[in-house]
Amino acid sequence: MTFLVPINLGLVALLPERGTLTAAGLVRWVLLGVQVLIIVFLARSFPEKVVTLLTTHVLPRRFTAWTPLQQPAIIAFLAIAVLLVMAWLSEPQSPVRGYVYAMIAVFAALSWRAAGPGQEIWLATAGLILVAAVIEASYLMAYRDGLTELPGRRALNEALPRLSGQFTVAMVDVDHFKRFNDTYGHDAGDHVLRLVAAQLAQSPGGGTAYRYGGEEFALVFPGRGQEECLPHLEELREMVETHRFTMRRRFRPRVKPKADKGRKSRLAIVITVSIGVAERNHRNTSPDQVVQAADRALYRAKEAGRNRVST
Repeated sequence: MTFLVPINLGLVALLPERGTLTAAGLVRWVLLGVQVLIIVFLARSFPEKVVTLLTTHVLPRRFTAWTPLQQPAIIAFLAIAVLLVMAWLSEPQSPVRGYVYAMIAVFAALSWRAAGPGQEIWLATAGLILVAAVIEASYLMAYRDGLTELPGRRALNEALPRLSGQFTVAMVDVDHFKRFNDTYGHDAGDHVLRLVAAQLAQSPGGGTAYRYGGEEFALVFPGRGQEECLPHLEELREMVETHRFTMRRRFRPRVKPKADKGRKSRLAIVITVSIGVAERNHRNTSPDQVVQAADRALYRAKEAGRNRVST
């Protein structure tokens, strides 16, 4: 158990979640069943050899005398912990960190020597951490856009009604995005959306960026009026326009030619955005009305030639 627990925690944390009754979910159940069969077979057929293997000393015993865990189990815990920490560092918002904390709690429970409920408390803590990790993963799936890592439309729909007093909404649309997709492909289009989202996330003026859908984004400025937000939005528009998005050529060879033909391997693309702005006032009193007014302003910006801010 002490050897397999960290391995199974690592598999659950690192394998993509695709449901329970799907092919990937059934594979997980099969793996668990196979583990049980293997353990039963080894326990009945080679009990002494298995015990010898699981109690092997890689290092002198004095280095691990502080825990009752055997060294193969400690190595399994350390190896899986390193993998989970690397996954956590590569994606800081990932729920993998919950599994890291749960693994620490399980290790503490299995290493607990003192009499009393200490071991049960640590195991219960590990279970609660896993529940929290599942809740966090569900929240991220529901409220955060997986492509851009921005809050999604559902998060926007729940955030707007909680605003009180004055606020401003700006709808941002990437200009000629369909043409860009047709020219460079959907992978390049996704790359541009991520880059634009990164620019919006650093929006001046304290606005919060949301992925509204497709190539459209929303910026919300709580407690600010339209006139106060316009300079910041114009600065944002210029930031996107002057930023040079670079991408590989569509038919770039995988192997770099030996002879330099003087051609650049990357292509600089100019991306622009159109922005429509509306504020909460006596005409637009509800959040839905403010969003609709910002959408109409966005349409006017497109009609006027794009790459501009319209009210």
